[in-house]
This record gives sequence, C-alpha cells and structure tokens, in this order.
Amino acid sequence: MPTPELAVIGGGQLARMMQQSAIGLGVRIRLLAEGPDVSAAQVVPDHVVGDHTDLDALRTAVGDAPVVTFDHEHVPPEHLRALEAEGHACRPGPHALLYAQDKAAMRERLGALGVPCPRNATISSRDDLEAFGYPAVVKTTRGGYDGKGVWVVRSAADADEAFAADRPLLAEELVDFRRELSALVARSPSGEVRSYPVVESRQVGGVCAEVIAPAPELDADLATAAKALAERIATELDVTGILAVELFETADGRLLVNELAMRPHNTGHWSIDGAETSQFENHLRGVLDLPLGCTHARASWSVMVNVLGGDVEDLVAQRAVVLAAEPDVKVHLYGKAVKAGRKVGHVTAYGSDLDDVLARARHAASLFTVG
Repeated sequence: MPTPELAVIGGGQLARMMQQSAIGLGVRIRLLAEGPDVSAAQVVPDHVVGDHTDLDALRTAVGDAPVVTFDHEHVPPEHLRALEAEGHACRPGPHALLYAQDKAAMRERLGALGVPCPRNATISSRDDLEAFGYPAVVKTTRGGYDGKGVWVVRSAADADEAFAADRPLLAEELVDFRRELSALVARSPSGEVRSYPVVESRQVGGVCAEVIAPAPELDADLATAAKALAERIATELDVTGILAVELFETADGRLLVNELAMRPHNTGHWSIDGAETSQFENHLRGVLDLPLGCTHARASWSVMVNVLGGDVEDLVAQRAVVLAAEPDVKVHLYGKAVKAGRKVGHVTAYGSDLDDVLARARHAASLFTVG
C-alpha cells in the first residue's frame, strides 16, 4: 500500500468521521484500532489492530507515516516522545496533550496563565476535602469522561465512591452556572488559528445530549471573549488540530474553563453539515499544516442531537423510518452495537427558525431511540 500521510490512534467515531474528510482531501490514513470491527476500522481499510498503550503496536500502526494524531487523549506520553524521537510528528504533541490527559496539570497550567477556572485543589484524603469545603465536584485527574469519574459531593458520605476509586483526585467548586458553552478552534503548526461560532451544549446525566450553534442569546462581547480565550489557550499550550474549550457561563455573566479536549469534539459535530469547513476537515488540515478552512456557519441555526442507545436495536433498519419522518435532517451512524445510553450516532438539522430546527433534530433522534 502507498505510504499514509497520517496515522490515527484510536478507532472510535471521531476517527471514523476523520476518514470522511480524508477521502475528500485525498489524505491516506492508517489506523490503530482496538478491534477489527470498531467504528473507524469499518471504514478505514488500512488499519492495524492493537493496544494504544503498547509501543510496538503504535510503531507498527504508524509505520512510515510522517504525522500522528488521535481519536482520544490516552496514549502514554512516553510513547509519544519515543515516536517523536524516531522522526514522527505527533500532533498535538505530548507536551500539549498532557493538559487534556491530566486535569490537575491542566488546572495548574491554566492557573499560571491567568485563565479563569473554578476554584480547585488536588486532594488525597477526606481531611483535604473537608478543608476544601462543600459542596464540591470531585474528579479523577485522569480518564473520566461523559460523567464517569465525576461526583457531586455535598457531604462526607457523598465522597465514599470517589475515594473508593483509589485514584488521584481533584476537587473543584460547584459552579452556579447559567449554561455550558463550548469554544472550538483549529490551529496549525505554522500558527494559523480559526475559531468556530461559540455553541451551547446541553447535558443529561453528565452526557452531552444536544448542541445549538451558535449559543442562543449569547452576549456578543462574551462570545468574542470565549473565542479569544480558546485561541489563547491553543497558542499558549501549542495545540495543533482541534481544541475544544468547554466553558461555564456563570449566573453573573463570567466565563470559567471547565474542560479541554485536543481532538475533534462532540460539541463540534454540528459543523459537519452546518459549517463551511467541518471540525474534522480542519483537524486534518491543522495537523498536516495545510491552510485552514472557513469556520462560518452555513445557516442561522444548527442543532446536533446525540443518538443514545435505547429500545431500537437495528439502527440501520430504523434509518428509513427516520428519513421518511424528517427528510431534511442529516443522519450520522457510528456502526456501534446498541447499548443503553451509549453514543451510537447523531443527527443534525439547520435552518432559520431555531424552534423548528430543534424540533426536527429532537424528533429524528427520538425515533432512533424509541421506535
């Protein structure tokens, strides 16, 4: 096979959607997949099955590819440094990816930069938590996602599960926020940066349920500040590709950084259909140091609703039902087995009337969940 331009580590839906953009750009991808039939392995012919924590598996998958990028942030940094020493450009690099891997390191670095964050402290005992004060949000410093590894703690008894995890913990203030926002930027090694419209993300049980682009009734100055903050973080941390900065908009009108993700992000899926250049295409352009694409929205409103596993087991069979009911909604299925609450796809609608766009996207997603 011809030498790939890019190796992608991780075979989830993000890598699957990278392949869609890679086809149009003529970028050949080689994939390290967790199994032979995971989401991305179904659509990337040139794939190797292996474990991202195994350096030999990484070397086999990367092969002669000059650039390496990621579907997730969990590759050990020492392995990435080894790949860099062998001549592969890891984008983002381990020096940047650390701040998406380790929440305590992220908080320390953002604090040093003067970036507004919730009050926080690393804790190793119940006494530390008592000293920090209640209520608090307790998080594992590594590995948590979609509400996993996160506990709202209002008393000592609420902390039992967190301490039973026997992992390093971070305590943060329980922020009185109005809503959650996300500021997405693309950045290339040459330093070019482009920002997407700031969006509102709505969570259910710690899992992103839907995203509205742009965030409704967001003050123009606050939107500008959110974009500037995300661009500054991308530059200061030397992030290449896509950076998602998840934010709290507080009840008193401030912005606080909640989380960072250094790869395409759920809050940017709307851009596949709703932006001039999708986050996936701009991620590929960014990590390959190609000129970045326009990030403007195609319509006044775009809404992305996640399809979570429910009563409908055969999503492919249900597809015709959904498209008949909502023919103008865009459907994206991930090729995953249906499990309760699992992200198995998403739908996107766009148009000039937000209520109509919301209704169409929600209806389509519901038909994939409850037949």
